[in-house]
Amino acid sequence: MTEAELGRVLRFFKTLADASRLRMLGVLASGERSVDELAALLDLRPPTVSHHLALLRELGVVKMRAEGNVHVYRLDDEALRALSRDILSMERVAAFADSLEAEAWERKVLRDFFDGERLKEIPASRKKRAVVLRRLAHQFRADARYRETEVNEVLLRHHPDPATLRRELVGAGLLQRHQSVYWRPGSEAEPPSA
Repeated sequence: MTEAELGRVLRFFKTLADASRLRMLGVLASGERSVDELAALLDLRPPTVSHHLALLRELGVVKMRAEGNVHVYRLDDEALRALSRDILSMERVAAFADSLEAEAWERKVLRDFFDGERLKEIPASRKKRAVVLRRLAHQFRADARYRETEVNEVLLRHHPDPATLRRELVGAGLLQRHQSVYWRPGSEAEPPSA
């Protein structure tokens, strides 16, 4: 699950995790109401009702229409059903743990292949090697350029074969190289295009 998707799910639950907003949805499920009617029914002040309605409208489950000078609100029951189906589907609920499982697996790979800061061996598995290389790439500042000898010095602290690790980092796109100068991609340290 991406961060944006997780944010959407959290917004859904945070918005509905309020007794006043849930009661408001219950009242709107039976028909349209104005802010003053909702305030009277729910024993809330009109500005509080307006605040709750704004959150429910932002979520997309409540619609408003103007009736003269009065704003009338109604439940968008189809939007609520669609949002609920999307967010509470079995696949979506299972995806809540996807990143946890991936993080746990990466931690295990790092434990298996590192002894402290020392890399015991370069993994033969491409997937495990990618985890190790990402960790090594973070040894280089994103805003810096490094000479090849400096890259070797950093990598020697982790493994006796810095040349292989250097080539692997470049091959994986975690470091870029131009005329024996290395940097992390996407950083401000990239040299100008020739």
